[in-house]
Amino acid sequence: MSSDYSHNPELLALDTGGTMTDTFVVDENGEYTVGKAQTTPDYEADGVIESFDDALGYWGTSIEASTGSLRGTVYSGTAMLNRLLEREGEGNIGVITNRGFEDTHRFGRGIESWVDLPYSGRLHAREHEHPEPIVPRENIRGVSCRVGMSGQEMVPLYEEEVREAVHDLLDRGVRVICVSFIYSYQNPAHEQRAKEIAEGIIDERGEETPVWLSSAQNPVRGELPRLNSLILEAYAVEPSREQLYGVRDELAEQGNEAPFRVLSSSGGTISPNHDWLVETMVSGPIGGIFGAEFLSDELGIDNLVCSDVGGTSFDVGLITEGHYPTRWDQSLAQFMVNIPMTAMDTIGSGTGSFVRVDRASNRLEVGPDSAGYLVGVANEESGLETPTVTDCTAMLGYLDPDYFLGGKIDLNVERAERYIDEQVAGPLGEDPYETARGVLDTVEHNMTNELRAMILGLGYSPENYHLISYGGGGPLHAAGYTQSLDFRDVLIPDWAAAFSAFGCATADYSYRYDQSVDLPLQPDLSNAEQVAEILTDAISGLRQQAVEAFERDGIDTDEMTFQPALRMQYTGMLDDLEITIPGEIWDGEIAPDDLPDVIDVYEREFARVFQRAAQSPEQGYTITMCVGTGIAPSPSPSLPNEELQSETPPEAASRGERDIYWDGSWHEAALWEMNDLQAGNVVEGPSVVEAPATTMLVPPGFTAPLDENRIFHLGQEDRR
Repeated sequence: MSSDYSHNPELLALDTGGTMTDTFVVDENGEYTVGKAQTTPDYEADGVIESFDDALGYWGTSIEASTGSLRGTVYSGTAMLNRLLEREGEGNIGVITNRGFEDTHRFGRGIESWVDLPYSGRLHAREHEHPEPIVPRENIRGVSCRVGMSGQEMVPLYEEEVREAVHDLLDRGVRVICVSFIYSYQNPAHEQRAKEIAEGIIDERGEETPVWLSSAQNPVRGELPRLNSLILEAYAVEPSREQLYGVRDELAEQGNEAPFRVLSSSGGTISPNHDWLVETMVSGPIGGIFGAEFLSDELGIDNLVCSDVGGTSFDVGLITEGHYPTRWDQSLAQFMVNIPMTAMDTIGSGTGSFVRVDRASNRLEVGPDSAGYLVGVANEESGLETPTVTDCTAMLGYLDPDYFLGGKIDLNVERAERYIDEQVAGPLGEDPYETARGVLDTVEHNMTNELRAMILGLGYSPENYHLISYGGGGPLHAAGYTQSLDFRDVLIPDWAAAFSAFGCATADYSYRYDQSVDLPLQPDLSNAEQVAEILTDAISGLRQQAVEAFERDGIDTDEMTFQPALRMQYTGMLDDLEITIPGEIWDGEIAPDDLPDVIDVYEREFARVFQRAAQSPEQGYTITMCVGTGIAPSPSPSLPNEELQSETPPEAASRGERDIYWDGSWHEAALWEMNDLQAGNVVEGPSVVEAPATTMLVPPGFTAPLDENRIFHLGQEDRR
């Protein structure tokens, strides 16, 4: 993690999760240190400062002595998403939409009733539950107007209806008015005129209610997800800006004048002052996938499964042939949204998940609600009365009660045992330790099912993939959720607890802009000239937006690289693919003669992603969207490269022994200090490898060699 020389931090990467706040600090030589602290949800800045200070302690320095050398800070977190999940956002939102479409948000889509459930929950309709709408029906007004799918005006905007709607909503005291009309991404004129009318009325009434347009936030196809995205911006994102500003200002008070950026779901970092921040809602889990991509490039691993075990959720992503897909059909807390997001699945199985017995079925239930930063009943100061997964791991001997979070939280194992016995094991008539292990088996089985469903569902096999396990709970549960899947290797970095923050550190400054175009391209390219002209205009406009964003942030646009892309599909297909336009094609415009090369790029990508699917060039092509991303470089970390030592761990790394419960019996496990293990050491199970930020379980029959990059390779002895 560090050398003997003095360190000058250049990049601070943050991941504020529901349970812990992680920091990943990179110095001028690409070396890093990791810090961890409890998340402080009421004021995140406190947890950030404590975690940053914890990280700098390993370098023997302090915040006061180090913030002056920082060149950048990148934030990621789940505060916005947790605000939505826990329904603690700011409501009283008004909506104006097309007459007849007032129930779009309330009705939603059928998929919203099960999309975020674990595999077992998706199979059983009794668990399906449609999300409660954020905006009540009485706060939604419909007005007469209609734009067609190609942007032509079919019904003019009835301006008097707009005036009536605005007055009604203002009388109801709404704090923001969201305007979303059908096909406004093709022609925003009706939305823009509605905003003019609304702002005139607001001025007349002497009020300060903002008016937001879906065509300004994200002009892309999909009426329901476009409306939902605008509503979520008002409900969960905008109220969270103060948290971002608090972190930024707290660091500034410590002497940091470097740019403060927020990780977006599409891979770049943007200013907290940006008009729209809904793309940053899932920046915490997404950060791990960016870190995994960096790792796959450095290690030459083409196929990598990303698995993140946090306090509230289990997040899974897939990197195939060095690339992760970007999807638009994603959900946030069961609401379909149309923001570009790295493809990732999430289930509510985390180390803080509550454990109960359902009184009706007399069956064990885990989650989906979580204790978050309160950890569990073993944390006596938590005030909790319901045990969690962490309580189970503590009573099974996997956690050192005096070393949890480096000793910052004392765990009362006897209290955990009592609650598990009284509330779970007793009602089931089972042994408390076998019950606790059964809880972990249930959680890890859900994780295994999620991995299997994602990989097999895309037509791949675990045997073709490596898996990387990270998050505070990843190393602890990796053996359990991977043992029945024959991955090529299971990687656990010794910085796994801060791996999402590490992913932030690998991200460049970037702004991504998207524009739906829905352009048909004939098989014989007979309309190539028209298509090329429209694409050139659209992509040039996206480039200008990126330039303006960098200028707003005070970043030299001469350092900006512009990367255009398209989303295409064979006409009639359900799924489109995103393809990057190479520099030899885009030189400021797309000419008709360039389109065969664009098609060639698409067909090569299609063959890679859909290896067994038939191509259909005779159907022609549909270009669904133009994408433009402005990118500027930022400092990035480098992997450790240590000299390999003996396979036998040094005596200095030993912390003694402790009994652990595994596979129906107790075993004496060797205890090791993670930071004292050397590259080349082989940890043999049963063992527990401990660090202030995480714990790695190496069960009986498993081994975990540590390589020169300080990555453990966890596997079963009979498979090596």
